[in-house]
Amino acid sequence: MRISQLDGRRVALWGWGREGRAAYRAIRARLPALALTLFCSEQETVDAGALRDANLSIETAATAERLSAFEVVVKSPGISPYRVEAVAAAEQGTAFIGGTTLWFAEHPDARTVCVTGTKGKSTTSSLLAHLLRARGHATALAGNIGLPLLELLDPPVDPEFWAIELSSYQTGDVAASGVRPVVAVALNVFPEHLDWHGSQARYVADKLRLLTAARPRIAVLNAADPTLAALRLPDSEVHWFGRSDGWHLRGDALFRGELFVLDTLPLPLPGRHNRGNLCAVLAAIEALGLDAVALAPHAASFRPLPHRLQLLGTRDGIGYVNDSISTTPHASLAALDCFRERRVAILVGGHDRGIDWDAFVAAMRVQAPRAVITMGQNGPRIHAQLAALSEPSNFVLGAARDLADALAQARIALQGEGVVLLSPGAPSFGAYRDYVARGRHFAQLAGFDPEDISAIPGLGVA
Repeated sequence: MRISQLDGRRVALWGWGREGRAAYRAIRARLPALALTLFCSEQETVDAGALRDANLSIETAATAERLSAFEVVVKSPGISPYRVEAVAAAEQGTAFIGGTTLWFAEHPDARTVCVTGTKGKSTTSSLLAHLLRARGHATALAGNIGLPLLELLDPPVDPEFWAIELSSYQTGDVAASGVRPVVAVALNVFPEHLDWHGSQARYVADKLRLLTAARPRIAVLNAADPTLAALRLPDSEVHWFGRSDGWHLRGDALFRGELFVLDTLPLPLPGRHNRGNLCAVLAAIEALGLDAVALAPHAASFRPLPHRLQLLGTRDGIGYVNDSISTTPHASLAALDCFRERRVAILVGGHDRGIDWDAFVAAMRVQAPRAVITMGQNGPRIHAQLAALSEPSNFVLGAARDLADALAQARIALQGEGVVLLSPGAPSFGAYRDYVARGRHFAQLAGFDPEDISAIPGLGVA
């Protein structure tokens, strides 16, 4: 649905975060006189009211009755369409779409590379943009990574390529636009965001809609992921990475088929899983018809993203690593694997979405860090599962009131030597606005300037 198609309809916005504000500005750029109703929180009414838009009505109660009064509701990604009031309104004929739907409809001919996956999608998207730009291709980096697509509705420079990160909240919006991505990259699928999706099965189905419903012209898939390996995509040309006839790793060596390309160990890509995602990036570049072998060495100049296995520095013999983006137990285990030769105290726990920690607990039986400090809403549940293992597995197990207490306990456990690793394996909701705020607070508690560690390089068009 193009923005112009909203003209003459009853339209509402639901949510006033960055995505909601971007949707408002985009609609106003095309339809300055369209009557809009905004559903937002009490706190947000002040900001929205300051616009002094005579054609904007502001309400705070997004009930099923009110939502069903509109033909189209442009919904922010964080608001689940499976909420009772949204389902009820949809049954009455209300169409719920996202800003991603509007952007794709406005740019049907854009050369898009859409990247999704439970973990690694931000690094993969930014690394893709970095390599394309290294050879002079004007490339936009946007989406879930921190720049809503609608903020680039009319970019000052028309990019040759678009590197777009999509969360599971947004993949269905691409399908709803009716526009087929040129390339779609899927990295992996683990349980995540169950509170938004309602179940693991629905999460997987929603995540895969970028492939199954959006029908990309080329799908770049991870052969090592069992969910992706089982897919059948009759409407897409499938390119695999992570297997011997394509881009893959042998140890730390990067190969294209039987051709050795480079050693990935010196690259600024923390963790073997991130070096493996370089294979996804190069497969996507190849899918665009470019020489990926020639571009691969430019990964050496990539600047790692904040809050993703980010080494903040060392204080009094202890290193501090900020992996606040970690929102699944699988991500926490991947982070631990990066430091398996070091004494590590890992801080885990946060918002409880009902995801089980069985795999994490099982891993602690085999190879545990020096200490595991639990915190947050699901901290007691994780602690209870680990409690029976703490003595036989010879690791310190602590329960913290908050992040500051967790950091203090980690320092004591390390006794002046090792790494404090913030890799919570859970969202930040409740204690923090988002993972960025959590990572910034961790940096501050560790004695580092939060401003120096937070900027995401490369957003926008370059």
